[in-house]
This record gives sequence, C-alpha cells and structure tokens, in this order.
Amino acid sequence: MSTTPSLVFRSPVSRSEVASPRVPAFDTELLRAYMKKLLQATLQHAVWPRDRDQVKSWMKDIKERVKDRMLEIQPSGFKYVVLVQINENLNQGGRADMVSHWEDGDACIHELFYNDSIICTCIALAIRSSS
Repeated sequence: MSTTPSLVFRSPVSRSEVASPRVPAFDTELLRAYMKKLLQATLQHAVWPRDRDQVKSWMKDIKERVKDRMLEIQPSGFKYVVLVQINENLNQGGRADMVSHWEDGDACIHELFYNDSIICTCIALAIRSSS
C-alpha cells in the first residue's frame, strides 16, 4: 500500500501578525467630521460649471486640505492617499467599493456630498508605514 504525503496549505502570514513598532491608531472619526464639514462648506452652493478649471480647483482644494489635516492628526507613522471625484448630478445611480489587505491600524475614511448639481466623493487612506 502506497502512502501519499498530505499537502498542507497555509495562508501567508498577514502584515498585522508581523511584529512592528506600535504606532497609535489613526483617528478616523476626527478626520471624518472634518471631511464632512469641508465638503459642505466648499460645495454647498456649487453648480456644475461649464469651465472644467473650476472643478479641478475644487478637487485640488479639497484633497490638499484633507491631506494637510491628516498630517496634523498624525504627522508620522502613516502614508496618506486622498482621492476626490466630482461629477455632474444628472440623477444617475452610482456605486463605489473597495477591497484592501493591510494592517489593523490602517484606515479608509470616505465622505459623500451631493446637491442638485454635483456629486462629490472623497476617500482618504491612512496606511501604516513600515519605517
């Protein structure tokens, strides 16, 4: 009788199981409140412009201010990514989703703003840096 060695498959060690220096968790609620107020203040009276430069200006202002606020909240230990998308509101449906593989301390904060003319999605990622 021949025996076949059984194969054992293991999941790779996740980044959260690997020892790393303790960096405080990123304060997501503080940033979420800031993003909500910022989008409201910046876009509450916004109307979809014929000039594309106005949309670029809104997006640049929002992403820079969110990134700066992230650096104020946690100046080191994280890498930051801010994504801003502004579309004309034509009563269309929409959906956004994300999947990630990262440490428990990493964070994704998202905020949506819309009025009769525009829809703005802002996503901020705080990714724990290894150095």
